[in-house]
Amino acid sequence: MEVLKEKVEEEAATERAEAAERGEKLLRPLDARREEAPMTQEMLRDLEKKLSEIEIVVPEQPLTFTKDSIDISKLPLSYQSNTLKEEHLLQVADNFSRQYSHLCPDRVPLFLHPLNECEVPKFVSTTIRPTLMPYPELYNWDSCAQFVSDFLSMVPLPDPLKPPSHLYSSTTVLKHQKGNCFDFSTLLCSMLIGAGYDAYCINGYGSQDICHMDLTRDVCPLTMKHKEMVQEEEKVPSKKYAIKPPRDLSSRFEQEQEMKKQEEMKGQEEKQRREEEARLLEVEKANIDPLHGLRVHSWVVVLSGKREVPESFFIDPFTARSYSTQDDHFLGIESLWNHKNYWINMQDCWNGCKDLIFDLGDPVRWEYLLLGTDKSHLSLTEEEDDGMNDNDDVENLGKEDEDKSFDMPPSWVEQIEISPEAFETRCPSGKKVIQYKRAKLEKWAPYLNNNGLVCRLTTYEDLECTKTLEIKEWYQNREDMLELKHINKSTGLNIDYFKPGHPQALRAHSYVSMQPEMDRVMEFYETARVDGLVKREETPSSMTEHYRGRSDFLSYRHVDFGPRVKKLALNSAESNPRPVVKITERFSRNPEKPADEDVAERTFLIQEERIQLRYHCRDDHITASKREFLRRTEVDSKGNKIIMTPDMCISFEVEPMEHTKKLLYQYEAMMKLRNEEKLSRHQAWESELEVLEILKLQEEEDDAHTLAISIYDTKRNEKSKEYREAMERVMHEEHLRQVEAQLDYLAPFLAQLPPGNKLTRWQAMCVKEECLSDFKQCLIDKANLIQARFEKETQELQKKQQWYQENQVTLTAEDEDWYLSYCSQAMFRIRILEQRLNRHKEQAPLKYLALEEKLHKDPRLVEFLKVFV
Repeated sequence: MEVLKEKVEEEAATERAEAAERGEKLLRPLDARREEAPMTQEMLRDLEKKLSEIEIVVPEQPLTFTKDSIDISKLPLSYQSNTLKEEHLLQVADNFSRQYSHLCPDRVPLFLHPLNECEVPKFVSTTIRPTLMPYPELYNWDSCAQFVSDFLSMVPLPDPLKPPSHLYSSTTVLKHQKGNCFDFSTLLCSMLIGAGYDAYCINGYGSQDICHMDLTRDVCPLTMKHKEMVQEEEKVPSKKYAIKPPRDLSSRFEQEQEMKKQEEMKGQEEKQRREEEARLLEVEKANIDPLHGLRVHSWVVVLSGKREVPESFFIDPFTARSYSTQDDHFLGIESLWNHKNYWINMQDCWNGCKDLIFDLGDPVRWEYLLLGTDKSHLSLTEEEDDGMNDNDDVENLGKEDEDKSFDMPPSWVEQIEISPEAFETRCPSGKKVIQYKRAKLEKWAPYLNNNGLVCRLTTYEDLECTKTLEIKEWYQNREDMLELKHINKSTGLNIDYFKPGHPQALRAHSYVSMQPEMDRVMEFYETARVDGLVKREETPSSMTEHYRGRSDFLSYRHVDFGPRVKKLALNSAESNPRPVVKITERFSRNPEKPADEDVAERTFLIQEERIQLRYHCRDDHITASKREFLRRTEVDSKGNKIIMTPDMCISFEVEPMEHTKKLLYQYEAMMKLRNEEKLSRHQAWESELEVLEILKLQEEEDDAHTLAISIYDTKRNEKSKEYREAMERVMHEEHLRQVEAQLDYLAPFLAQLPPGNKLTRWQAMCVKEECLSDFKQCLIDKANLIQARFEKETQELQKKQQWYQENQVTLTAEDEDWYLSYCSQAMFRIRILEQRLNRHKEQAPLKYLALEEKLHKDPRLVEFLKVFV
């Protein structure tokens, strides 16, 4: 506060000096006053500087989720009271709990009817509200679990050894986007039952890692490589007259030595890996959890049967991962429930959940609360069946069951609804970070990042996560259809994967540098291209292209480039292309042509002026026909036309007696090849231009970060958004004009002047300067007032935190609840003050300029101030 007083005194002295200086300036000549016109800009800069000096530090808010942070005034009546049927159910549950405590005194109390957000006891089964979400993505268990895991933030249990005293409704949990393991399980179970699964919430015991949502010892699922099915290639039967392969003349001794060397290297690597695992295991054993087997946790079990589930399994709602019912992370079960009944586990959990049998119809293993269960009882043995043949006993038993039967009341929770905006945003604040073993996973909501980034997986070499190994980034809504970017930090290799729809039908792009004429591999969607290009490989001196499904049966083209000729005016690669040295093209078999006339490979040796052809081989031959043309100029040095001679075509015919090629045929073939050579060179040049275009497009997209927006997205569609904003702007301006018509900002200053006299130029200048100075002081005073209130709230919060640290041991539960409520309210006020100050800093210069513009346009001052504009 002393610093604030000093600032106020300095500002007052400055204002007095400025007022005196203004009085002197008004007495100066008109030309001198025109030189002082930039004074407004200086005052504006001074205002921004003073406002920027006011800084605040926001204390960290503890992660809590208490009833004090919930507004219960707007909750429906079912949240605030119980019906008669619910009261009856609570009495039945209390009676059942007393009998259970009497029969099993060593067991912990049952988790039956915790309090809800309105401090009303509610039975746990009625808290489950089966709901089928209107999104097709939430119809399967894995997508439902992933949504719950991403949408909510984990809050630890107040006491890790006891279930929570409160169990909030799923609507409240979704609204605040945080909850404990029981809140997670209740929401997930409601969604799974609504989707048709046989799901149950479990109250049990888990390991420390799973209770704290600690995944630093688990491998990220995205880093696991799926086993690819290797298809055995069918062996082509060998021909009767096939050429025998050459003998292997390599040394068998050297091969054995190389194999031994590789086995030794593998053995050393395996030994180092085992030593590292043993060291980590010892470290983990040294950090034994003292509460192992006592930590309370809640998760979901999905039983087999419905939705074609072949085997029962667990789902951890924190991580959305599925586990076997015999997993070591789950150490015991006290009870489980769904929206119809409640079951108590009567089996021994000395070996965790490995020996548990989830047959809820067996009353020996699972004791149920209500008789109206849809689970069928176990079939009786023959001896028991013989002892129950009495019809009277059966009738009496049926009457007793009817008397004791009681169906579950409907859920008191409102319909669970997830808005499209919330479903799209998923993570709280649009971002979530998960730390795995040697990996870190980051998730963002769509359209949150300008470049469309929605997920990033960073893998590391060490457990401390200091040396980055590779990065994978997933994108959505990109105009260039970029879907995945894979960056290998060790090799520097980048691989970009694209979805269908790229302008050049690009599928994948592997590169080390984005500079042209470097090593790169491009893969394309061949069905979306006219030329059927599948793959293009480029090096500084060559380019290789692979084709599929072309009408000319071209399947391969390889182009060798020579060193570029230097030119004085070198603008780009387009104006000075690399000279083509050699072009090799391969063709698939054309069944409409004979094998001796169907070209399999042709090579254009441009510098040597030769063209080599190799034809397809007949099925009953082991060699193929070949032909080579010596391409010469059409005229000699004297201008005489050169005639085709036999020495210009060297050929090898497999069956020379069948086909006799005349000189005219050879000449026509050579002229046709010359035209095809020009076409191939032109296509190679077009391929180079296409590579440059792809690189340019990718560079522009990385700089612009343009995202595609659906026409059905009314909130992000620019046309509809601009139209709506324009209409709102017109209405707002009309409202401001109506308000301004009722206010006169010059009235206090004009009242100080003598009444009845006409306003002079000097008086108009004084009124303008006083109005601006007063408005500036009001803006500064408002900022100082907000800062003073902020500092007061911060000091009071720090005092309460210090008091809590000093008296934490002796505090009661009511005192702790009061302290948490006070912290929540204080943090709310501090956040509001911070937002108000930041908004005031942004709007103060704009308000100052707006007032100055109004003064210049005011009809009472405009004729005096237009000279100074």
